[in-house]
Amino acid sequence: MQQSIGNIMRKAPVIPVLTIADVAHARPIAEALVAGGLPVLEVTLRTPAALDVIAAMRQVEGAIVGAGTVCNVADLRAAIGAGAEFIVAPGLTENLGQAACQSTIPFLPGVANAGDIMRGMDMGLSHFKFFPAEANGGIKALKALCGPFGGVHFCPTGGVSQHSAADWLAMEQVLCVGGSWLVPPGAPDIAAINAAARAAKGLG
Repeated sequence: MQQSIGNIMRKAPVIPVLTIADVAHARPIAEALVAGGLPVLEVTLRTPAALDVIAAMRQVEGAIVGAGTVCNVADLRAAIGAGAEFIVAPGLTENLGQAACQSTIPFLPGVANAGDIMRGMDMGLSHFKFFPAEANGGIKALKALCGPFGGVHFCPTGGVSQHSAADWLAMEQVLCVGGSWLVPPGAPDIAAINAAARAAKGLG
């Protein structure tokens, strides 16, 4: 049964944002993150291997695998075809928003300002990725946006770290944060990834 994006966001305090170039690394990374308490995994479509990585991670028990950096309808269709269980976009366009809503897949579009949020609300959306979080004004900016948009929820992503995540999560309308710090580029250190996941899980 398909989950709502709100339910997915509530699974853990941090969604690892993963850019993986080698599909052979996919399963060990996913297993380490899930074992560490972070079941929701966002695989960015930034490498040629990304769709295969999504398919491989879907085989890991307990993993909820989505596609990130979905920028257009073609990306959306390719991600769904690879088995993505949710979609994360850096922004929100009419074409992508309508296609995602019509597909009924859980959808988390990026917003940076009030106009973006209003556009999403017009499409019936209430959950957004605040991106790029730090470059876009940080916690102070998101607090200002939460005032007029009390019924929406956010996942700040972009510049969020293990050290700053707790401050973001203290905000009532923030359900989780996106974090790229958990899995650095290159060959994965599985023990370190598992330890980072456990530390991130402890933020919730």
